[in-house]
Amino acid sequence: MPVLYLLRHGQASFGSADYDNLSDLGRRQARLAGDELARRGVRTPWIVSGTLRRQRDTAALAGAALGVEPRATDARYDEFDAHGSVDAHLGRAGATDGMSSVEFQRHLDDVMEKWIDGESPFWESFAGGALAALGELAASLPRGSDAVVATSAGLTAAVVGRLLGADAAGIISLNRVSVNASVTTLAAGSRGLSVVTFNDHAHLRGEPGLRTSR
Repeated sequence: MPVLYLLRHGQASFGSADYDNLSDLGRRQARLAGDELARRGVRTPWIVSGTLRRQRDTAALAGAALGVEPRATDARYDEFDAHGSVDAHLGRAGATDGMSSVEFQRHLDDVMEKWIDGESPFWESFAGGALAALGELAASLPRGSDAVVATSAGLTAAVVGRLLGADAAGIISLNRVSVNASVTTLAAGSRGLSVVTFNDHAHLRGEPGLRTSR
């Protein structure tokens, strides 16, 4: 039975002009996650990622720890544009500039609730596309191989929420607690994908400051 490890990207650059860039801490988190996956014995791993830089760099760093290079990117693993969506929700470009992480999360929760409860075509395409990509990946894996997918919090929450039948509040809660470089594990069986673990970040508890959420 193939196992898919959804690896959230390391800490990005919240509050800077270029969020889509791993911080020095984020790069370290990605390497630690790769070390942890190697310790778990991921079988002849296939590493893929979304197309965003923070996802691709996380895949490369984790892959180095596993001794393999990323195989491909797929835009269906990309995160939605959280900053742009909150700006639109607040009615002006740049509304998130200088916003604290706590305030930003509050507005993002509101945006996600409207998408999910309103059965937004965007949300249906986002979550459905991610699940389809994961299903295709599981079906394409050679026998005895597992996959590592470097992606983001919103996508992981959407996928896990769909698989568990969670409502908007549940999916938002999953997104809110996601930790950078955490690992969510899915098993691919004859009945499809099943959630085994969510947001595992024990590999980041060795010292203060390793656990971040942006």
